[in-house]
Amino acid sequence: MLYAATVITGFGVAVMQPAMPPLVRAWAPHRIPFATAVYTNGLLIGEVLPVALTLPLVVPLVGGWRASFVVWGTLCVIIAFVLFAAAPRPVASPNAAPRKWWPDWRSGLIWQLGIMLGSANAGYFATNFFIPRYLHETGNAADISAALTALNVGQIPASILLLFVTGGLERRAWPYIVSGFVSLACVAGIVFGNSFVLIASSALLGFTTAAILILMLALPPTLSAPEDVHRTAAAMFTVSYSCAVIVPILSGLAWDASGIPAMAFLPIGLCAFLLIVPAMTLEIRPYE
Repeated sequence: MLYAATVITGFGVAVMQPAMPPLVRAWAPHRIPFATAVYTNGLLIGEVLPVALTLPLVVPLVGGWRASFVVWGTLCVIIAFVLFAAAPRPVASPNAAPRKWWPDWRSGLIWQLGIMLGSANAGYFATNFFIPRYLHETGNAADISAALTALNVGQIPASILLLFVTGGLERRAWPYIVSGFVSLACVAGIVFGNSFVLIASSALLGFTTAAILILMLALPPTLSAPEDVHRTAAAMFTVSYSCAVIVPILSGLAWDASGIPAMAFLPIGLCAFLLIVPAMTLEIRPYE
């Protein structure tokens, strides 16, 4: 039952994420960056708070881990009902042509967006996975909790900051290029730094990957025609999460083949160039 529920939850997340950019375009067409930052801020807080509160607060309060799942699940149901009741209703056009649903995989834009977002996803998820194993292997297990907390909590300031500064930022190349180089420096800090540098680098990497996520999620509704936003977003997520699956595998192979724990971070560091290079050639021209 637990495995089945996990699969169903993953399916729900997979449906929700590509659905949000089209909703932003439909509900807030003149405030796309701000609306994207708002809902991404909710996603990140919803990711961090349940993890932080479940064991110390919710489980003792409700008497067990199964009941804690009911608490968080009930909250999700309440949010769904609020959205259903308060969401703007679309105005149907009698002459509207049927919408296409399959992405245009020949579009260079799809691959550029997917690879750029994939660099952030891969860097975040792979670092989350390998930090405990790397620190345990190198005799620094005492830093595991602090490093993981910094990596995950570091996302929150980025989501809050971008609520106020997103206007036009997502349409410029330099934030992605700078973020790529900062991510590369953070990976180096995790591998070669002392405890302070390791924890600070983890926090900054969490900040950077969250900033990339927010900026990237604003691009499909900004760059695509209204009838194509859902296809662009779905394809972008497909490519990006493929990167998030492939890179940890490559990191594990690099560690196993070399016998050197730090080699696990080589593919993670190289992900920075998956952000930098496409950003240099991406034509960011908003759809009018």
